[in-house]
Amino acid sequence: MPAPQTVTVHPTSSVRGHVRPPGDKAISHRYALLSALANGTSTIHGYSTGGDCRSTLDCLRALGVSIEQIDRSPDGLSLQITGRGLGSLSAARVTLDAGNSGSTMRMLAGVLAAHPFTSSITGDASLSRRPMKRVIVPLERMGARITSNDGRPPLTIHGTASPAPIDFEADVPSAQVKTAVLLAGLHAEGLTRVRERTRTRDHTERALVAFGASVTPDEGGVALQGRQQLSAQALEVPGDISSAAFWMVAAASLSGSEIVISHVGLNPTRTGIVGILRRIGAIVAVEGDDRAVGEPIGRLTVRHGTLGSTAILPAEVPGVIDELPVLGALATHGGELRVTGAGELRLKESDRISALAGGFRRMGGEIEEFADGFHVRGHRRLRGGEVDARGDHRLAMAFAIAALGASGPTIIHDAGAAAVSYPEFFTVLESLRA
Repeated sequence: MPAPQTVTVHPTSSVRGHVRPPGDKAISHRYALLSALANGTSTIHGYSTGGDCRSTLDCLRALGVSIEQIDRSPDGLSLQITGRGLGSLSAARVTLDAGNSGSTMRMLAGVLAAHPFTSSITGDASLSRRPMKRVIVPLERMGARITSNDGRPPLTIHGTASPAPIDFEADVPSAQVKTAVLLAGLHAEGLTRVRERTRTRDHTERALVAFGASVTPDEGGVALQGRQQLSAQALEVPGDISSAAFWMVAAASLSGSEIVISHVGLNPTRTGIVGILRRIGAIVAVEGDDRAVGEPIGRLTVRHGTLGSTAILPAEVPGVIDELPVLGALATHGGELRVTGAGELRLKESDRISALAGGFRRMGGEIEEFADGFHVRGHRRLRGGEVDARGDHRLAMAFAIAALGASGPTIIHDAGAAAVSYPEFFTVLESLRA
């Protein structure tokens, strides 16, 4: 059940139990988009129940894609998506609504740029403040024409039936921008290259291969030959490691705690949090499942250890960008964490650096704020208090994990934002109290 708008989290001495996290949000988006462009009907199990991924489905339906929900379970949705083939989506009769989902807007923009009609796509107030120029620039180089509100949503995309292949390197490493360029490049005649100074998550490359395309590592990035036809697939979405991160940190934070997380994605571009947790003192065991197809899947067992201090350097940030707020929460339980090179956090659903710092201070924490990061010192126990998640799902959940070790209760306003990625979060949290 989704969280109410205001939740009170009480301290606990420890957490214990078994969790299967919801379907991976990033992979769910990509499987839906590629299913829509494939030939035939794909079946996807474990599709994320979060609001962001629902926005992607709603947009695809408006573009003429047939999507049938055949089941819903605690593990996610089971969907049948009938693809229309490359370049064969229909112009939407309404403005597409990406809701709170920057992933939907940026990645879908790559698809729309390669269709010969005009589309408008908007989002909620939070998304309307987020920068889109980073995706506008390469897509316009490929032949689309895109108007915006000074580089922010809403976007109006005048697509082209013949996008041009490009050789592109983003100023800021971004898996979403890489995906948008590759999805547009899939429709182009010729070779599209995306170069990366810092490696970002490779879910799109893996998904393209799963749907039958050939993707080649190339000069510090990836290359894709256009006009490759995609074939419908039956795929299972692994559990979201970014959602699992909250339980990993909860177990690491509290003495006597142990949480087992099953069926979780173990993509090497997403498991940076495991090394960071070990560095700061947590005990983490990783078991892979050799039967997994497309994306590596396995089990994590996390136990409390003596917390120390560590730093997350700029080169590590792209691999743990979504986990940084909850890693900050870990440090409030008696550790110390310094993060730099993470200015991207200021451009998320909220200014996550400012909002995280403000929330921790209201809970009695010690945090220093930088332009591109933060420094949390957990030398004193949090007292609890009243905080505002500011419509940001990851802040709502990070404050809840920090609150577990406080001396008093914590009231989290706008806690319902957790439903964007993890509607069942607060219910699961209560089940893990020892």
